Amino acid sequence: MTIENEEDLKKLRTIGRIVFETLMLMKKSMEPGMTTLELDEVGRQNLDKYGARSAPKVTYDFPGYTCISINEEAAHGIPGKRVIQAGDVVNIDVSAELDGYFGDTGGTFPVPPVAPRIEYLCQSTRKALNQAMNAARAGAKINQIGLAIDKVARKSGFVTIKDLGSHGIGHQLHDEPHFIPNFYDKRDTRRLAEGQVITIEPFLSTGIEQTQTLDDGWTLVTGPENFSAQYEFTMVITKGKPMIMTAL
Repeated sequence: MTIENEEDLKKLRTIGRIVFETLMLMKKSMEPGMTTLELDEVGRQNLDKYGARSAPKVTYDFPGYTCISINEEAAHGIPGKRVIQAGDVVNIDVSAELDGYFGDTGGTFPVPPVAPRIEYLCQSTRKALNQAMNAARAGAKINQIGLAIDKVARKSGFVTIKDLGSHGIGHQLHDEPHFIPNFYDKRDTRRLAEGQVITIEPFLSTGIEQTQTLDDGWTLVTGPENFSAQYEFTMVITKGKPMIMTAL
């Protein structure tokens, strides 16, 4: 999607604020002993308060309102009976639709006590997001996003998950440009356009670069003792720094 008028921008800001507020509320509510289903319910209630609809449920009939992934789970974890425990690395991804516009955000929130390497993984992933946003300018090649993420990962001693990436968004959850890699692909000649709406969501990993899908058909895992982190904003491309839609 490309922004065409102020109404587009207003509607994107509205749903962006809702999903980010939901993410922050879930982060605040998360505690050891609760199940991921109970945490998902916190998200559902907040989305319902605004009349927003869960994007993965509406778009893909996902069996949950948000995606909650723990430890070896990199993405698309199904809320269920799994109990959140001290020391877990929990990723929450919230996306929703309101009035025909979609917003998508996410974050990784370790449960105390947090191991130093996990804290560094999260710090590095947030840095990768910021560096990728600095590279995301109208006219720039899309592959500069992956290049920025990969540089931070390598310098920090981590790797990127190659089969997960960012994407276009707007009137659909996943829109053009489809799949923006977390690594540098010199063959990718696509360029960003002013007013284009995208997400940037780096996935950094402690060692494994690919995911596998569990038998549930949704949950993407790396491997035992491997951890990953992801942070995501929805944004509008400009000639300068992108405008972040997922903010309060």
